[in-house]
Amino acid sequence: MEAAVLISEVGPRDGLQSIATTMPTAAKLAWLDALHATGLREIEVASFVPARLLPQMADAAEVVRHAARKPGWTVLALVPNLRGAEAAIAAGAHKLTIPVSASHAHSLANVRKTPDAMVAEVRAMVELRNSQAPGVGIEAGVSTAFGCTIQGRVDEDEVIRLAVALAEAGVDDVGLSDTTGMAHPAQVRRLFERLRSAIGDKAGAAHLHNTRGLGLANCLAAWEAGVRTFDSSQGGLGGCPYAPGASGNVVTEDLVFMFEAMGVATGVDLEALVAARSTLHAGLPGEPLYGLVPEAGLPLGFVYADGRAPRHPVDATHGAH
Repeated sequence: MEAAVLISEVGPRDGLQSIATTMPTAAKLAWLDALHATGLREIEVASFVPARLLPQMADAAEVVRHAARKPGWTVLALVPNLRGAEAAIAAGAHKLTIPVSASHAHSLANVRKTPDAMVAEVRAMVELRNSQAPGVGIEAGVSTAFGCTIQGRVDEDEVIRLAVALAEAGVDDVGLSDTTGMAHPAQVRRLFERLRSAIGDKAGAAHLHNTRGLGLANCLAAWEAGVRTFDSSQGGLGGCPYAPGASGNVVTEDLVFMFEAMGVATGVDLEALVAARSTLHAGLPGEPLYGLVPEAGLPLGFVYADGRAPRHPVDATHGAH
């Protein structure tokens, strides 16, 4: 069995804030309960931003409190500024995730600050954490690391410079995000190798999109470059509301299947994960859900990386076309 990976489910935050529909709070909590039953060990559940900007996240504190009461997983909240960090810590988030865009244009559109101004904001959040909640983790994600729908090309040297600055600001780890779905595998492998060379063990998660059908290929390239934490969204929900045309997070169900089939343990029960889609659909009845594994089913003879067989093995014709 290959070394395990950590799947960080971001649907309740990235997925829900990127669609027009606002999921009722009770439906969110039911979906979180279903996701907890899958064995996921990390989940990003909310974004602490003004409700007038993202009404989908108006219940962030309640959602964090509910998720944090469930044992066995790390509950993340996205925070774009010091005020958001204070609110997330007060609600009981286990870890803060901070987006810092390598694209000057996207940074101004997303958080109304330049990338360097965001580094200063991150430094203030680290100081807050150190003084008030030393047990809370902080990760930074360099967004638009692989290209920007507003600016176009993003210089790789700038991505690495920003990652080094964030590591020096005191965050626990720095990941790279394909916010706009523009990455390809060679680029992903190269940039994550540069990231690890520049900041060592602080090199963090891969947040990759499937906008142009390369999501899983890019995840595999990141894994080959040493990445062991991957963001994904159930049903492929999400994108970025401030990056036009950048739809499509990597589908959690398909990502878990890929790794488990490779012999790389995720700790996630695929059958429970697929079953959780019904709870998600009930909360968002009009929203399309994506994923090939939920449609095709598990192939005959499939076993998990730890040798377990599925509880309900499929027959040889399941999903045949």
